[in-house]
Amino acid sequence: MSEIAENRAFNWFAPSRFALLLALLVLASFPQVVLGIQTFIARDYGFFACPLAYFQKQCFWHGEIPFWDPYNYCGAPFLAQWNTMPLYPPALIYLLLPLTWSLSFFCLLHFWFGGLGMYFLARRWTSNDFAAAFAGTAFCFNGMTLNLLMWPSHMATWSWMPWVILSVEAAWRDGGRKIVVAAIVGALQMLAGGPEIIFFTWLILLALWIQQLMSKDGSSVSSRSWLCLRFPIVVAMVALMAAAQLLPFLDLAAHSQRQAGYADLRWSMPGHGWANFLVPMAFGSVHGEGIFFQDNQTWTSSYYLGLGTLWLALLAIWKCRNRRVWLLAFFVVVSLICALGDNTPVFPAIRKLLPQLSFITYPIKYLLLLIFVAPLLAAFDLTRIKEQMRAITIVGTILLGLTVAVLVWVVHSSMSVTDAHAAVLNGISRIVFLILTAVVLLALTRNSRGGFVQAAPVILIGVAWLDVLTHEPAQNPTVPPGIYQPGMARTQLAMDPQPELGGSRAMVSPKAFMQFIQLALRSPEKNYLAKRLGYCADCNLLDAVPKVDGFFSLTPREINRLFSLIYGATNDFPRLDDFMAVSQITAPDEMYHWLPRKTFMPLASAGQKPMVMDDRETLRLLADPNFDGGKTVFIAPEDEHLVTVTNAVVAAHVLNLKFGNDSVEMDVDSPAPSVAVIAQTFYHNWRASVDGQNVPLLRANEAFQAVEVPQGTHHVRLRYVDRAFELGAALSAVTWAGCLVGLFAPTRRKAAH
Repeated sequence: MSEIAENRAFNWFAPSRFALLLALLVLASFPQVVLGIQTFIARDYGFFACPLAYFQKQCFWHGEIPFWDPYNYCGAPFLAQWNTMPLYPPALIYLLLPLTWSLSFFCLLHFWFGGLGMYFLARRWTSNDFAAAFAGTAFCFNGMTLNLLMWPSHMATWSWMPWVILSVEAAWRDGGRKIVVAAIVGALQMLAGGPEIIFFTWLILLALWIQQLMSKDGSSVSSRSWLCLRFPIVVAMVALMAAAQLLPFLDLAAHSQRQAGYADLRWSMPGHGWANFLVPMAFGSVHGEGIFFQDNQTWTSSYYLGLGTLWLALLAIWKCRNRRVWLLAFFVVVSLICALGDNTPVFPAIRKLLPQLSFITYPIKYLLLLIFVAPLLAAFDLTRIKEQMRAITIVGTILLGLTVAVLVWVVHSSMSVTDAHAAVLNGISRIVFLILTAVVLLALTRNSRGGFVQAAPVILIGVAWLDVLTHEPAQNPTVPPGIYQPGMARTQLAMDPQPELGGSRAMVSPKAFMQFIQLALRSPEKNYLAKRLGYCADCNLLDAVPKVDGFFSLTPREINRLFSLIYGATNDFPRLDDFMAVSQITAPDEMYHWLPRKTFMPLASAGQKPMVMDDRETLRLLADPNFDGGKTVFIAPEDEHLVTVTNAVVAAHVLNLKFGNDSVEMDVDSPAPSVAVIAQTFYHNWRASVDGQNVPLLRANEAFQAVEVPQGTHHVRLRYVDRAFELGAALSAVTWAGCLVGLFAPTRRKAAH
């Protein structure tokens, strides 16, 4: 323990007390959410997280595993998406409790849990309760963590990050049951489903492990051998325990639009992005839902660390001579360079060397590394704060000068998106917090036993919390929970005909699709209601209304190509819309008004003439005004050898069509062998059978399904069978069982002599 331990207040932050303090800070920040009076609404929370949680909950209460979502993208994999959390055990919180309260509570519970994990990690590394408490608070209360609250999956994955690093380090150091504990903790993070955060977690662990192997700490050859073995063992166990989720995800990724080399460098940190660490509202303005966004940045509404955290992290990099600090500083540099994306030549060059990194879209996400390590750097500096009065003064003066320079820059900036007045007020308020932080930090360097000095640790945490809480307009606005009432839009719209599962679909027109992206009402409630009536993103799930488009991270590449055609063109394709069973389409005047279509085909039909066409030609013919999905079906070249039918069969009919979440059943009556076509997304996990006998499932009309049926009346059944999940579930079950036995098995005692 350093000299800082002489202050009794520094030792006040025992684990139980910090857990209570952090819970109070969370309650003070979101009282209306914790009490269930209001719920989150911002951006992906309302348009993605809540509808998907509702769909998952419906499947749960019907005893179904949500393998497939038949309501979006003409059908799309659900469980394999990973960020839908179908296999994450704590998801039971919102599956069992009222959704409009429990999903927000789920996010805040993980928010608190993550701060507690950072506390224990920093405590382990610094042996200082106060430093750990500050790190735990800073891990929760920063702009990017607050932004993550709109993604339950990302919030859950983020919350496990410090716990995984803490437990895996203990595993390779001590072995035994700690290996099992580390595997369980790692598997829980893996099941939460934020790929980028998981990647960053294990990247840090790999670096720490290599650093440990290279260190000259006097460890024996035997201990180094165990160190070499234990980390790979933990990695293997985590992969096996999460195999039920990982294998379907990897399978979908291999068949999705995100192939190696897929690049999306949007939302990189701009060259002036460093200014937002000092003046968070510089070079941007308040947009929809009253949320501030930096220019050309909408993935995160903020990455503001808080001035106290930034100040202490810089001091640590400058003054602390510690191998862990040096490694964390390295990650700061890597994070900043990669976050700049194509604004420098470095990151594009790295992606050329490692094409697999292209799976991480939006370079701004690399700032998550900085957000993670900054609280730890601050904790290291707090352990030796008493000897840093001069350094504190120098760094504080530099920060003050840079803040003033940013304000001058903003005032004279020619950027049209910048709200200079708001930025100046924001900068002045940050200067006030900078001064308050300076007073507290300087007080911490004194040996006085006065009341203010004794209370300084608590005051510093309070100032850091208030600094972040007020650094810009609310990042997570809230609304009354009734906004998510199931069936509300269906009742209000009263569509005729009503799109139903197995009957027909709604379609957001390409024009409306773009209008939804541009629409940004200041009122979060009005913004959401307007878009919900237009079935924007995944809102249709709340009304059980199937539609053509949707909002997922991954989609099968064939349907993605088709949607690129539909939503990338300026003209409409009414005959293609007919084939996709579109009975309602967005009206041309307003995106939340709908027009009925009377010419739509049923979702399953039979008797079309099969024609083998490559993908390029198929897309061209589907866009042709003369395309008739009732007369012709285009078969993919790889299925040519499976088709024996050569002509149309006019008298073929589909009877008794029934759609489920992961099944389709129908009877086909045909006077000759024919092809039955199902306007549902083709994906290789679907299996077809005719009268109980397995038959090939054909890829038809670029992205849909077809089955060849013999003469006569036959029962056709399609079902979703995920072999990757079945294999993964078997591996996971065996590994979990072995781990639980190893965890709770009685320890053998040494025989008495």
